[in-house]
Amino acid sequence: MRKGYNPFLLPPWLRKTRFYCKGIIIPIAVFQLIRLLIVPTTGDFLLLCLLGGLAFLLYKDIV
Repeated sequence: MRKGYNPFLLPPWLRKTRFYCKGIIIPIAVFQLIRLLIVPTTGDFLLLCLLGGLAFLLYKDIV
């Protein structure tokens, strides 16, 4: 079992995908927050929670 996480051991296409997802997740989450404030629904809230969790995992290099 490996001791640490090294993103450079991932295939190049996956590293590139993570890089682009990292850059686009915050604007999508902000748009979702604005949408939630205008018309609050359960689906919007769950999607915002999912986006927030994904953003946290991407910026902490867990995923």
